[in-house]
Amino acid sequence: MKAFAAALLVSGLLAAIPAKAGEIAVIVKTVNSTFWQNVQKGAETAMKDVQGHTLTFQGPAAESAIADQVNMVENAVNRRVAGIVLAPSDPDALVPAVKKAWEARIPVVILDSGLAKGAEAYYQSFLATDNRKAGELAARALIERTGPEGKIAVMSYVAGTGSEVGRVGGFTDYVKAHSKLRIVGPYYSQSQMATALNQTADVLAAHPDLKGLFGANEPTAIGMGRALKQAGRADKVAAVGFDGNQDLQDFVKDGTLAAIVVQGSFRMGELGVATVAKVLARQKVEKFIDTGVVLVTKENIGTEDAKNVLY
Repeated sequence: MKAFAAALLVSGLLAAIPAKAGEIAVIVKTVNSTFWQNVQKGAETAMKDVQGHTLTFQGPAAESAIADQVNMVENAVNRRVAGIVLAPSDPDALVPAVKKAWEARIPVVILDSGLAKGAEAYYQSFLATDNRKAGELAARALIERTGPEGKIAVMSYVAGTGSEVGRVGGFTDYVKAHSKLRIVGPYYSQSQMATALNQTADVLAAHPDLKGLFGANEPTAIGMGRALKQAGRADKVAAVGFDGNQDLQDFVKDGTLAAIVVQGSFRMGELGVATVAKVLARQKVEKFIDTGVVLVTKENIGTEDAKNVLY
């Protein structure tokens, strides 16, 4: 009955959405990340096929600035935008703002990280990496390089974020189910590269027998890679990162990182805008769209599959 009621609410919203031109507001976790800058490129590309609407793109200075992101969503609602594409930094804190958009009959498409249970009626579609499967893919790649016994560390980013819960949860559950590896951490960098560098350096110093590392998002993985190089341990500790900017690509090429799990960030932005545009045109959209991942290694980094997701 709850699912049926939610469907009625969504269909009611679709019928009530105005067809007039307006602003599509894309609000991401932070603008200070090449991952989200690549999402912006995808969003801008999608706008070439969207008639009559304009695009704005914004996000806080840091992923941990959750209150700033809430304010951005509320301001978008107050200025009566046509639609919102949102990558929520916190699954709970953003729900009231998204509910306000729903009450104002402004369609919302969620990117990357989900909202808390019960908020499904307030948005029209959720586009994301299947973070749990992505975490499992990273774990499998790391176990292949460390073997099934020893000690590894998890370098994470913002505790409780939807993507973090799925990604790190998938990683740790897979490790526990398929090996006897002992996990140190997780450590939370707050998506700050310098913090991740310092945390990784401390972990490497405290655990000279460490066999592997997992860096769970872009700034964290970059800090992890730099710490490995500075400590002279890149050839002794297997490391798998997440996301695929130029720094991480270089780490794969020089062997600092054994692999990176790369999300379709450009595709995320492109599909996010295209999906909200469909809703505005009163077209049906899927409730969940998987934007996919690719495991990139030194062996396949030059292939088309890898080039399509690297940025």
